[in-house]
Amino acid sequence: MNVAIDFTLACDAFGRLLLTDAAGTTAVVPVRAFPLGAPDECLSLVGVEDGRERAWIERLELLPPEARALVGQALASRELMPEIQRLVAVSTYATPSLWDVETDRGPARLMLKSEDDLRRLPDNGLLVLSGDGVHFRIRDRFALDRASRRMLDRFL
Repeated sequence: MNVAIDFTLACDAFGRLLLTDAAGTTAVVPVRAFPLGAPDECLSLVGVEDGRERAWIERLELLPPEARALVGQALASRELMPEIQRLVAVSTYATPSLWDVETDRGPARLMLKSEDDLRRLPDNGLLVLSGDGVHFRIRDRFALDRASRRMLDRFL
């Protein structure tokens, strides 16, 4: 499937993503329309100065490899969603509950205020909203170790 891309992407000396099209060059940031359900589909390149959409990317794979890498780097630098790899302990099986977890970014403690702070995602994933507003992700709850699954099952 060939799709005409009417813009080019580059990075400046400060690491900002620059979009050049018929209107000129502007600094942009990529924004995912569906960050969890379809992370590689429906991205918008939004101007840093005015917040207006400069380009729409239907699917990331349609970009040339160099542009795809630049967009991927820009997304990684602005998105923070630690991935829970193991539940170490929970303070209680009723909410509110303190969770001690191991993430891909190190150990963390989070508060689960209610069961509504656990949201199911496609492919057996979960989104966990901590009491301080940080989102944690469990990519596949069935891939967790047995003790973690047992603790988690009490909240689902």
